[in-house]
Amino acid sequence: MKRFLVLFSIAVLPVCSVQAVEIQSAPLSELTALGSSKLLPDLSGTQPADGTRRSQVASLSGDGLRANLLEPPMRDLVSGDGQEGGQDDFELKIPEEELPDADIPLTLNSKVEYFITYFQTAGRKAFARWLSRSERYIPMMKEVLHANGLPEDLVYLAMIESGFTPHAVSVASAVGPWQFISGTGKRYSLRIDHWIDERRDPLKSTVAAALYLKELYALFNNDWYLAAAGYNAGENKILKAIDRYNTRDFWEISKGSYLKRETKDYVPKLLAAAIIAKEPARYGFADVAYLPPVEFDAVAIPSRTDLDVVANLCDVSPATIKELNPELRRGCTPPDYPDYQLKIPKGKKSLFEEAYLKLPEDERYKERITYTRYRAKKRDSLESIARRFGTTAKTLAEVNKIRLGHKVRGRTLLVPVMVAAGEHEGEAKVARAAAPAPAPARSKGFTKYYTVKRGDTIHSLARRFNISTRILTAWNNLKGKFALRPGKRIIVAKYVEKKGALVPVAGSEENG
Repeated sequence: MKRFLVLFSIAVLPVCSVQAVEIQSAPLSELTALGSSKLLPDLSGTQPADGTRRSQVASLSGDGLRANLLEPPMRDLVSGDGQEGGQDDFELKIPEEELPDADIPLTLNSKVEYFITYFQTAGRKAFARWLSRSERYIPMMKEVLHANGLPEDLVYLAMIESGFTPHAVSVASAVGPWQFISGTGKRYSLRIDHWIDERRDPLKSTVAAALYLKELYALFNNDWYLAAAGYNAGENKILKAIDRYNTRDFWEISKGSYLKRETKDYVPKLLAAAIIAKEPARYGFADVAYLPPVEFDAVAIPSRTDLDVVANLCDVSPATIKELNPELRRGCTPPDYPDYQLKIPKGKKSLFEEAYLKLPEDERYKERITYTRYRAKKRDSLESIARRFGTTAKTLAEVNKIRLGHKVRGRTLLVPVMVAAGEHEGEAKVARAAAPAPAPARSKGFTKYYTVKRGDTIHSLARRFNISTRILTAWNNLKGKFALRPGKRIIVAKYVEKKGALVPVAGSEENG
């Protein structure tokens, strides 16, 4: 029996030793194999985390040591649930789409992406109109910016300011394609008065904008984001924001509550507009019909001249001349602006200059005088009526053959109204009034405007134009402490024509 046990031990022992060696060497073989290219897909996450290969290797480790030696798939590192830093990795991830080439720094973040999406969806119609008008003015504006050593892509400031609309007016009374308020426009030599508003001139306003942007860029240490924000909110506002938050990073400043929402959105809106406008087809605007670039010749006008006369000499429509000169408010060139540079269609310069020299000076401008009837009210006098219609008490007395001090209450007066040829209806001091004639089939409304001057108040204007303060405030939507600003045009009288006479709208003849 003992002999049998000894022989059995001798036969079985080598087999057990071989199995033990194989089991011990298996983990080492697997670890060595991890360095080969055959198992690289495991590390990139292409195989499931609980795949058969990992399970098999883990089972060979017995106490789990082998499982801890294996790295998790890459997808677990990037987007694994409950891992810290996953969201930060997403925020810092470089955008997959390439941004177009530009000479201003373009950034793509959540704010910019929001406005890109907005312009593609809710704001699509408006943005398509902006694109359509853009080619009409962008070539000219880029030339001005380039000549002043500025990035040409700053033209997209005009896009988000006005949509390239010369007649654009904001609620803050900013005017023109670059949306200058009166004070800033005059600071950069733009003339703004009864006859002309050069903020509406695409060329002159672009020159002014270039000068302003150059100053802002230098003021904010060559940072275009801060310069753009300063263009929107004013340089002083941005300087205060920099001091308050102790940073010159626009994105950091915009996280605070000091700047208005409009200014916080201004820079991302600018960047979104530039990104889309540079590659419109890529963002769904392949079907936009672009207007042709504006082209013109400039001619010197020595004295006041009607635009209708200019159109006739150029053999074009009056609308064409007015479109080329949106800054002219009275249908004529300014009376006190010698050698005014008037824009006419390209190629018409020789034809115009030859015909203009042959035209007598007294035929270049005709101040047409029409007459209307006005029934004087309780508190009316010749002086107050003359102020309303832009004439003099002496003229009214002569036309109506009465003495200067004569009481006019209840009397129907003949009032002269001077109208420039081709004057724009919306700009008329008093809209065109019909000469004495049978009453029209329906009543027509007429409005008189007044440009606010320094020192004017609602009460002083109400007394001057014999109107109640309540009505004056309602007509002009005057709210707040600074509702009246010098240069602002307000309505001071409204009339309706009845039976051939201009009758004030109810409330305009009462002072309160």
